[in-house]
Amino acid sequence: LYVGLMNVLGNPYVVEYNVRMGDPEGEAVLPRIKSDLLDLFMAVSRKKLRKKSLEIDARTVSTVMLVSKGYPGAYEKGKEINGLEDPGKSVIFHAGTKLTDGRVVTNGGRVLSVTAFGEDMTEALARTYKTAERIQFEGKNYRRDIGYDL
Repeated sequence: LYVGLMNVLGNPYVVEYNVRMGDPEGEAVLPRIKSDLLDLFMAVSRKKLRKKSLEIDARTVSTVMLVSKGYPGAYEKGKEINGLEDPGKSVIFHAGTKLTDGRVVTNGGRVLSVTAFGEDMTEALARTYKTAERIQFEGKNYRRDIGYDL
C-alpha cells in the first residue's frame, strides 16, 4: 500500500493511495531486489511465497526523472534524445520515449528516469546526476533537490 501525503502547516493530508508502486518510486525500489523477481511472482501465484526469501541490495539508490519542458502541462514530443549510449554506473529507464527512424525521441512528459547505486546518498546522487547531465534533449528538465530535506 502506497499513501501519498501532503504536509499543510504540520498536518498530513492524504492526496492519493495505491496498491502499486508509483513512478519513479518503482525505479528506485526494484533495482535493489537481488532475488529473482519472476520466481517471487510465480511463488505468489502458487501461494508458496512463505518458502521464498527476499534478498535486498543494501546500497543506497537514487532516481531522477527527466521530463519534457512544460510537464506536467502541455509539452512537445519528437525531440531527439542523445547521450543514452553509455549510462556509466546508472540504469536508464525509458518512459515517454519512442523509436523513430532509428532515433530515440521524446514521446511523453516523463521521458526517462536515471537510477544509480551508491554506498550512501551522496554517491548515489552524484552518479545519477552525472548521467542525467550527459543525456540531452531539447526542453529537458529535472529536479535537483532529490534526496535532500526541503
